[in-house]
Amino acid sequence: MRILLVDDNADLANMIVGRLRREGHALDWQSDGLSAARVLRYQRFDLVVLDVGLPRLSGLELLGRLRERGDGTPVLVLTASAAIEARVNALDLGADDFLCKPFDLREFDARCRALLRRSRGRASEVLRIGGLDIDNAARRVTIDGQDIKLPNREYRLLEILLGRVGRVVSKGEIGNGLFGFDDEAGPNAIELYVGRLRRKLAAAPLRIVTVRGVGYRAEPGG
Repeated sequence: MRILLVDDNADLANMIVGRLRREGHALDWQSDGLSAARVLRYQRFDLVVLDVGLPRLSGLELLGRLRERGDGTPVLVLTASAAIEARVNALDLGADDFLCKPFDLREFDARCRALLRRSRGRASEVLRIGGLDIDNAARRVTIDGQDIKLPNREYRLLEILLGRVGRVVSKGEIGNGLFGFDDEAGPNAIELYVGRLRRKLAAAPLRIVTVRGVGYRAEPGG
């Protein structure tokens, strides 16, 4: 999934960026509110992690602008204030969740997973298609109980395709979910990842169909 982090604390930001990228997310970082507002005008994200105390444009102002134009991207607000007023203000402006600094990264991970899951319309961490199980919390894929080892980007590719089972996902959408601004991706990178994923899921009740000139579609069935 593609995530935008907006925080001017470089140490915290680098820690979050490294953690989320290791999990296979495409992660972009902006250190001030105005730059983030510009990025959000032309780039779609699956989740925004937004600090309140930002230079040039506050996190709450940025959140307000986002919601005023009808952008429903899930937003996790971070703040150093534990005051109830700060939480109420953020939620009233349209924040989806709230986390006070300092926080445990395990809780941060869980809240991000919950918001990403909610945005895809899923109530559970586990998705089951026949004998294929995908456990998002454990990042575990099994076929008839047998573990299938998927590197981070192959796992994220599977998530993207399963988020729209039976519908075509364009190469642009896939690339947007797999690669951030700073990632190097060759012209055939998506085809390479799709080919690897197909081979590893050959025994699964799931087909990844190529729609020529458009993208790919995941379909239940052998």
